[in-house]
Amino acid sequence: MKSKQFLFSVLVVCGAASAHANDKLYTVVDGYKVDAKTMEGFRTWRAAACDRCHGANQEGMVGPSLLASMKTLTKDEFVKTVVEGRLPKGMPSFGESPQVKEHINDLYAYLKGRSDGAITRAKVEPNK
Repeated sequence: MKSKQFLFSVLVVCGAASAHANDKLYTVVDGYKVDAKTMEGFRTWRAAACDRCHGANQEGMVGPSLLASMKTLTKDEFVKTVVEGRLPKGMPSFGESPQVKEHINDLYAYLKGRSDGAITRAKVEPNK
């Protein structure tokens, strides 16, 4: 009986995973009009003042270019870096920021869209 329950659990989890795989991380029109969640990611970027180190266009300054970094960072690595920081490299922790904690997936979507080239300018607008 346990093996049937296990198999059912695996099928349910795999079904959920494939349903999520079909979800779009972000939606962009005309290179700068984005969905509501990605817009929240942009707002979080601005509120956390990430541009102070990573530049207004995410091309890097004191901190690295996120356009390049987001091409290789996994989502888990991104979340860990933002939440825990990398103090020896100068990256502060944003784990105590309510806005960052609430919108970390949205921030990831915004930066991934920029890195992928789908979002063609740093300042975005809501797609209405």
